[in-house]
Amino acid sequence: MPYDVEGTAFLTIAGVVAGVVGTAGGITSLVSYPALLAVGISPLTANVTNSVALLGSGASSATRAAPDVTGHGETIRRFLPISIVLSLAGAVVLVLTPGRVFDRIVPFLVAAGALIVLLQPRISRWQEHHEHSLGRGQVLAGLSCVALYNGYFGAGSGILLVALLMLTVEPVLHRANSMKNVVLVASDVLPAVLFAVLGTVVWSAAIPLGVGAVVGGLLGPAVARRTRPDVLRVLIACCGFALAAWLLLNP
Repeated sequence: MPYDVEGTAFLTIAGVVAGVVGTAGGITSLVSYPALLAVGISPLTANVTNSVALLGSGASSATRAAPDVTGHGETIRRFLPISIVLSLAGAVVLVLTPGRVFDRIVPFLVAAGALIVLLQPRISRWQEHHEHSLGRGQVLAGLSCVALYNGYFGAGSGILLVALLMLTVEPVLHRANSMKNVVLVASDVLPAVLFAVLGTVVWSAAIPLGVGAVVGGLLGPAVARRTRPDVLRVLIACCGFALAAWLLLNP
């Protein structure tokens, strides 16, 4: 599906905004995914294309994580096999899901992502009062659910994983966020390869969106310092709810 100069520019700008939003604590996919829908890509194909496009943004975030993950090598090695395998399993489920079924599910997934963004401050406050309160079985169950969701849809999986990490091994937000970046980028590689091999990625959309997301991820910290996070969070959530309603009413 080729795009003209305007379409390519639109997707690049959307990628930049998505990268900035992700760095500021929002959900990157709540910007990039609607952009793919806006250029006429079907929901299922847009989700697959979005997963591949954002891989570079995740990688750029992970490369800056080294100072914050010092001392957590064992935890990351313990989390990675489960997250990688179950993220791939979620991607396989996505590939096997008929397009019409995914079209019915996706409004609720988008709404769930928007709700996670809106409730993020409450989740953080709850974490502060319940840190390190989960048992090993609960941790494995939580990680498994997050990984499956990450492979299937992904929007909001980063916030969920940060919450899990803060409840178990790392109560400091920026360190937990860096651990999340490392775990998720490793978990996203095999689903991206699966999508690419099956030929379901719209590369003419994924490339400009991905390039923009990498740029946005680099610009994000400077923008985040000048933006009120509460205002940004509400705007992102409202856009997510609006998109979910539109998808539900226009199947």
